[in-house]
Amino acid sequence: MTRAAQHPAAGFTLVELLVALVVFSAVMAGTLSFLRSQGRAMSLGGDRMNAVQNLQFALTTMQQRLRAAGSNLPDAQPAIIYAGSNVVAFNADYATNLPNDPFAVYYDPDVPAGAVTALTKAQRITLPLTAAAYPDTSYTTGGINSPAETIIFFLAPDSTTARVDDYILYEQVNGGPPAMVSRNIIGSPSTVYFEYYRLASVGGTISLDSLPPAKLPLRHSVPIHLAPADTGAAAIIDSIRGIRVTLTVTNGQAGAAERRYTLVRFMELPNIGIATRQTCGDAPILGTALTATRITQLDGTPAVRLAWNPATDEYGGEKDVVQYVVWRKQITDLTWGTPYLSLPAGSPTYVYDDAAVASGVTYQYQLAAEDCTPSSSPTATSAPVTIP
Repeated sequence: MTRAAQHPAAGFTLVELLVALVVFSAVMAGTLSFLRSQGRAMSLGGDRMNAVQNLQFALTTMQQRLRAAGSNLPDAQPAIIYAGSNVVAFNADYATNLPNDPFAVYYDPDVPAGAVTALTKAQRITLPLTAAAYPDTSYTTGGINSPAETIIFFLAPDSTTARVDDYILYEQVNGGPPAMVSRNIIGSPSTVYFEYYRLASVGGTISLDSLPPAKLPLRHSVPIHLAPADTGAAAIIDSIRGIRVTLTVTNGQAGAAERRYTLVRFMELPNIGIATRQTCGDAPILGTALTATRITQLDGTPAVRLAWNPATDEYGGEKDVVQYVVWRKQITDLTWGTPYLSLPAGSPTYVYDDAAVASGVTYQYQLAAEDCTPSSSPTATSAPVTIP
């Protein structure tokens, strides 16, 4: 019997395996190198996006505030307080915590009371990074403290890093704590972050002229704004109409991995130089009483109902009343403080239920009418109301 020849099992030779391993290693090396380069590109792209977004946020925040500079100020209150290369301070009725306030730019019920009205002379502060104290006087309108708060932007070294050129942009309102706006900003004590442009007459033509950094800082050298001596060189700061802000940020890396990005933005100041409207004439005549009555709400909780009729000058006289301002204090308080609320004019009668009252406390309320200047009428005071 003839037996079939046996064939060896199919497989790879040692040479074939070595060649396959060499080819596979080359392909993997190329693939890993490509993936690493793509990873670095994505990381740099992400860092760049974060840095640019950081810049855009900082500049947009500043622009929002600066465009309101000078809004709703009494004539005597300066729009710009201090103009330096790394500090800018100005007044604006930017935020209010009073519902229906028709004058402020933004309404935020959570803004603290100390950040929605002007600093008084008794609340004088030293502006950050300067020796300048502000204010020298209290600014009122119709006997009421000005609603325009002081907003300050400044750049100071970042104490949390070892880099000496790492700065933070801060925002401060009145005497409150500074809030960080943006970090990883490159700078030094001599860096010019803020450049200023003022109105100037050249050959009879009014144009914007840049102020050289050597002229900075600018501030009112006469204590009282609009005083007789507050003219000429002492009042150059009043002619500022624009600010150019230049910021350079890093991606937060060091050495060869560091990338720097610079953005420049010119910010107009449209509210500065506009005179307070005087078309409303004299201060409003209130001509009505304010009644305060204790009531019980549907849920059984106590409240105080405030009621009054339209002011004499709302539908008669100069017909210029735009809002009513109400103050509230406990009977033991010595002063009325800041307004408690404001309500727009335009109703045949006015009723407001104050539910934010506490048991065992006696309250008293005060009312004034305001026109578009804004000027306030003499106030009317309610009888005390005790909450059981």
